[in-house]
Amino acid sequence: MLWLYRLLFLPALLIALPAYLRRMFRRGGYREGFSGRFGKVTGLPARRPGVRRVWIQAVSVGEMLAIAPVLQALRQRDDIEVYLTTTTTTGAAQARERYSGLAAAIGYFPVDFWPCSARAWRRVRPDLVVLTESEFWPEHLHQARRRGVPVLCINGRLSDRSFARMMKLRGLVRRMARGVTRVLACSQHDGARFSQLGLPVEVVGSIKLDVEIPRLDAAACATLRAALGLPADGLVLLGSSTWPGEEAALLETLRRVRAAGVACSLVLVPRHAERREEIVALLRGSGLSHHLRSSGPAPGVVDVAVGDTTGELRLITQLADLVFVGKSLPPHEQGQTPVEAAILEKPVLFGPGMSNFREIVAGLVMSGAARVVHDPEELASAALRLLKAPGERETMARACASWHEANRGAIDRTAAAIVHLLGLPD
Repeated sequence: MLWLYRLLFLPALLIALPAYLRRMFRRGGYREGFSGRFGKVTGLPARRPGVRRVWIQAVSVGEMLAIAPVLQALRQRDDIEVYLTTTTTTGAAQARERYSGLAAAIGYFPVDFWPCSARAWRRVRPDLVVLTESEFWPEHLHQARRRGVPVLCINGRLSDRSFARMMKLRGLVRRMARGVTRVLACSQHDGARFSQLGLPVEVVGSIKLDVEIPRLDAAACATLRAALGLPADGLVLLGSSTWPGEEAALLETLRRVRAAGVACSLVLVPRHAERREEIVALLRGSGLSHHLRSSGPAPGVVDVAVGDTTGELRLITQLADLVFVGKSLPPHEQGQTPVEAAILEKPVLFGPGMSNFREIVAGLVMSGAARVVHDPEELASAALRLLKAPGERETMARACASWHEANRGAIDRTAAAIVHLLGLPD
């Protein structure tokens, strides 16, 4: 079966290459470290006696931000070092900015083609491979298996779409994932799905709930507000990781809120910054003034700020009085994560399409920290009601804090599993 994968991989790669290259050019930053995609590993020091090497692969920005506590926990030990890889240019930029002092080296994950993967493995020589969520690459797993290197999947989760595809190919998935030693699932729901696929599972919770987000002080908040073009006072509605159609719903919400006499501004942070031209066209037709964060500091106050930069959502969220989490209004079904907004104690709204975060969403709603809105009309009504009710927002903020405190601990369990698989003392 592996030989069939190897034979089919190259033609499949060639077919996908044009779209892949277009995306790389749009996002930029593709030249630095590009040879790493073909298995060339640079900057990684020689192995040190008595030090175990862990190869951690975090696909993109979201996973890269989530693993911060894992890297910090491992950095406290003198007998472990980390080689950190990512797939996207945005993920690589975040890694270099945030983790240069926590990893022995940072590079790109090699293309899962036999010569590229084998070349990287010969250079890295890890004692343990750590994958985030459910990124199971057959060649990568084969290289681990033939060398006897354990593979740990952390923060394991499966979307409805991924699970449905895997169940149709369950036998193939089981053979492909034979190299996976253990999956640390982020919820009971995800754990049951991995078990159905025949993978060894332990439910430890989501590491994203243990992330510590540095808080901006009042002066930093004021500076960021001015840079975005937000007034010094007044409420802020945030569209967090929005997808097509949701920006229009939020613009209508802003009109409704302002028509009711509430002083409010809107910040849109699209999930994909390369959609900025589409969003600008929508804003020009709305009659509302706007400013793009990527253009530098705003020259003055605007109605709508667009956060079209990478890695700043956590900062911008701290300015919000109410957060709508995107990819959740129909026809979208999977949802973006509400975790950071909840950690920052912001009242949260999201649509019914949050299948990627079922248990988290259920917990937030049950605790009173978040509410579901089923369509743009309900979004506008709920936002107006909450923006006019500071006491109700404060109650939701306290519920966020309680929910977060009750659901922490996954990092300690994840770090303990890594140490155990390395055969090191606690």
